[in-house]
Amino acid sequence: MTETTTTGTSGISPEQRAVEQQLVDTVIASFDGAKDERLKQLMQSLTKHLHNFIREVRLTEDEWNKGIEFLTAAGHITDDKRQEFILLSDVLGASMQTIAVNNEAVGDATEATVFGPFFTEDAPEIPIGGDIAGGAAGQPCWVEGTVKDTAGKPVPNARIEVWEADDDGFYDVQYTDGRVAGRAHLYSDGNGNYSFWGLTPTPYPIPHDGPVGKMLEATGRSPVRASHLHFMVTAQNLRTLVTHIFVEGDPQIEIGDSVFGVKDSLIKKFDQQPAGTPTPDGRDLGNQTWARTRFDIVLAPAET
Repeated sequence: MTETTTTGTSGISPEQRAVEQQLVDTVIASFDGAKDERLKQLMQSLTKHLHNFIREVRLTEDEWNKGIEFLTAAGHITDDKRQEFILLSDVLGASMQTIAVNNEAVGDATEATVFGPFFTEDAPEIPIGGDIAGGAAGQPCWVEGTVKDTAGKPVPNARIEVWEADDDGFYDVQYTDGRVAGRAHLYSDGNGNYSFWGLTPTPYPIPHDGPVGKMLEATGRSPVRASHLHFMVTAQNLRTLVTHIFVEGDPQIEIGDSVFGVKDSLIKKFDQQPAGTPTPDGRDLGNQTWARTRFDIVLAPAET
């Protein structure tokens, strides 16, 4: 028998500890026959840590029921446009920890961060210099950069998916009118260059009208995310990058990003441009102010 570690249980008798440990060992052993060794490892480790949690905090039956109710509510609110379980993973830092484990640093490769619940597979294609806004509200923002590998070689024809919330803090899929806005994909040119018009990111709350939001409220945590613009970059023989860029000077960075996604290397300067300032592509913005930023992307080699 392998004794698992529990803390905060000094008042538990040796006899009670033995009863609890016997159950842990029995459940772990129940997975011994799994043909898939990785599945066996996952289930046995999960069992050990789950039972350790229950024993450490001395979980009550009422608390267990509340937990089941919480997960049930998360399932009920999840649909093809909203994934409450990803949201839960995000606010617990589990998403970022998984990303950290699976994206080890390689040279100067761009750091990864959370995927988020609002990516869609069918974003429209735009040319280099095109506009992802699709009529969404917000300040126009020119985004440009290069895609290279860790050897400094330009990566042509890299697929760059971009998506973001509008100035009201909503992604297109959160509306009920079927709009497609604030998202698109484009490809880097033969020299690895890319550019597009988007919106200057602003802070917004994650969906907090469901069980995850209630949990944040009960624990005194803010649902607000730091201002950001999503990227997913794919290219042959290189590791897929899922990341954001964040706005330098955004107060929410200091307050705290609700899903722990901010990394210093991903904070970029968004230079504000007065109305009437010539745009890089000659676009006429009339009396609108606009912003510009640069994000040079470095892709790690694909894992072998």
